[in-house]
Amino acid sequence: MTISYNWLQEYLPVNLEPERLSRILTSIGLEVESFEKYESIKGGLAGLVVGEVKEKEKHPNADKLSVTKVDIGTGELLQIVCGAPNVAAGQKVIVAPVGTTIYPNSGDPLTMKLAKIRSVESQGMICAQDEIGLGEDHSGILVLAPETRVGSPVADLYETYSDYIYEIGLTPNRMDAMSHLGVARDVCAYLTHHDRLDVRVKQPSANSFKAGKGKPVKVTIENKNACQRYAGISIKNITVKESPKWLQEKLRAIGQRPINNIVDITNFILHETGQPLHAFDLKKIGDEVIVGTLPEGTPFVTLDTKERKLNAADLMICDGAHKPLCIAGVFGGLDSGVKDSTKEIFLESAWFNPIDIRKTSFRHGLRTDAATHFEKNIDISNTVNVLKRAALLIVEVAGGEIESELVDVYPDPKEKTSVTLKYHFLKKLSGKNYHPDTVRKILTGLGFEIAKDSIDDVRLLVPFSKPDISLPADVVEEIMRIDGLDNVEIPGSITISPSIEQDGFKQVYTEKVASYLAGLGFNEILTNSITNKAYYDEKELENAVTLLNNLSADHNMMRPSMLETGLEAVAYNLNRKNAELRFFEFGKTYTKNGEGKYSESKRLCIYITGNVGTDTWKGKASASDLYYLKGVVARILQLIGVSKFEWEAGNNAKLESPLQVKVKGQAAIETGVVAQHELKRFDIKQPVFFADISWDQLLAAISKQAVQYKELPKQLPVHRDLAMVVDKAVAYESIEKTIRKQKLQKLQKLQLFDVFESDKLGAGKKSLAVSFTFLDEQKTLTDVEVDEMMQQLIKSLTNDLQVEIRK
Repeated sequence: MTISYNWLQEYLPVNLEPERLSRILTSIGLEVESFEKYESIKGGLAGLVVGEVKEKEKHPNADKLSVTKVDIGTGELLQIVCGAPNVAAGQKVIVAPVGTTIYPNSGDPLTMKLAKIRSVESQGMICAQDEIGLGEDHSGILVLAPETRVGSPVADLYETYSDYIYEIGLTPNRMDAMSHLGVARDVCAYLTHHDRLDVRVKQPSANSFKAGKGKPVKVTIENKNACQRYAGISIKNITVKESPKWLQEKLRAIGQRPINNIVDITNFILHETGQPLHAFDLKKIGDEVIVGTLPEGTPFVTLDTKERKLNAADLMICDGAHKPLCIAGVFGGLDSGVKDSTKEIFLESAWFNPIDIRKTSFRHGLRTDAATHFEKNIDISNTVNVLKRAALLIVEVAGGEIESELVDVYPDPKEKTSVTLKYHFLKKLSGKNYHPDTVRKILTGLGFEIAKDSIDDVRLLVPFSKPDISLPADVVEEIMRIDGLDNVEIPGSITISPSIEQDGFKQVYTEKVASYLAGLGFNEILTNSITNKAYYDEKELENAVTLLNNLSADHNMMRPSMLETGLEAVAYNLNRKNAELRFFEFGKTYTKNGEGKYSESKRLCIYITGNVGTDTWKGKASASDLYYLKGVVARILQLIGVSKFEWEAGNNAKLESPLQVKVKGQAAIETGVVAQHELKRFDIKQPVFFADISWDQLLAAISKQAVQYKELPKQLPVHRDLAMVVDKAVAYESIEKTIRKQKLQKLQKLQLFDVFESDKLGAGKKSLAVSFTFLDEQKTLTDVEVDEMMQQLIKSLTNDLQVEIRK
């Protein structure tokens, strides 16, 4: 938001230096992002003087140049080389002597230096309009009136306007500061508190307002939720013309382009008070205004000459025949706007529902100043006062007279919000002891009313200019920002009470698994929960959570799975030559369970592609595969206390060779190789291995476990190897199940360490070599005991799987 120093000073009873005002604004929460001097003519014509051309001769070395002698009142004539075709002796001209800086309309500033032009010395410059910012003419030098006094500063001949402009980074909740008067109120509250002064805003007076005696325009509000107050007045015999200079300068200083005196007054009032106004040509209205909606698809031509199809929810200002005149609070109509020929106007001041205005504004892509103010809520109590102020200004700058009585339709007057602030809560939240007198002085300076005051608390009535305040914490914020956040006392020690969740052990497991994966060389990623509908098929979109007001066409729904957002990160890195990737992410997915019912699920997803490790002098890096991914997932299950689980075939269409682990009958983990059609969507040309773990479901199936310790065994383990020939169709998993079924307590570990295939073994055969580790923690195992266990295993394998033991 842009604030003018000169304009703001009109409402302050004390003069403040621009630099101090900048510090105050930032201190009270209106952060000054930039603070610059503004000049209507760049440089303010400083250093330029009036001169008289005494002599003019042709340049000896150039046909189009002249050598002049110019008197600037110093007693000595300046020799200036001039290229203008209209320069002549006897003229009064504008001279830029050596050392003067000029600011042309285009290009960089230029400082005059003693120069030689075609071997002739030149002691300055005779200026044209565009060379000093006085106009656009460059056909010749600017010739002044003959009576102009030689040597006088040019700045005295032209009215220049200078100001300081503040760009404020306004937060969305601070609609009360979206005007010069709103900012002035905050500054006065600051000065009252810090300078111990009773400072009040100098409110513009509308006491001289007198309503006319003519018949007012009838106002009918059909949609009383979207328009809760509507006021208007008729003004006749006006003259639409250029605005007076003071009004133009004020608007230009804050970046507004002057249009005509009527429109400029409405813009002036908007930036003075924060209340948008709209002026209609009274002849286009007739004798009635209706505020309501029109049928879907009704055509309407706006001020920018574009025809728009109205939505059935768009609030419209219509005439008595329901002909649309204006999109309420957003944009005026071409036919009903003020033109040069307009002699009578109807001036509108209203309160429109912020939600309706915001929806209409985005729906039609019309981000106007009026819509920006309305959608953040405005002061409904100020509607009539602003209208009176504007009517008086229009009469002042456009002539005419107020024709009718003021119409104010306010069917359901609002009551002020009541908030009770307890002083102990103020101390707790702010960390500072505030005296009740200090609290009252700050709050009354901001416009709050004290409804009830006691030793322990104060009940406040919130001004309509602060619609964002509804809680005691909001009031505390107001007190602290006026007092200054830098003034909050810093305690000698800080005591922190960590929050303890009933299921806090789940966070322990999350951190434990994250630390394990990071130690294994994985990088944690954080992707956007909002993703693109184009990634999903129709079936997935049936229960998807779509956004009603997405800010980007590529981000229009909440993700139903994390595969796609993770693949975006994989593709981003692959495109930047990062080919060996191991990612993990704790995130959430979102689904719609029914009408108005939504659910979110926390998940842990793992993405692997490229090699595991890097090439070294010892050997080449191994390629990542599904077995590596399964090993990582198995270790995660062990870390959280799931020691027994089985892999089953999965059915995820987005994965090739899908596997799953079920918990309590439901799939809690899915792993596999990402299908080619999914990789192609992201232009990924190498395999990606993916695991999707339902973290909530997994942790719900386990209980909080105490860490158990046991002494390391004193006995030595015994190792035996067994090679067997089996059909190629027999999976190692079947062999492991057969061995486990024997329930040998002294069998500590078994591991497949070799797979061999050869025609010498027989058609359709393969050899598997398995290592067995036996241990008895109480005594040393004998060969006889180990042989007995191995024979039991061989017998079960031979009977159940028809294996052939290799000897």
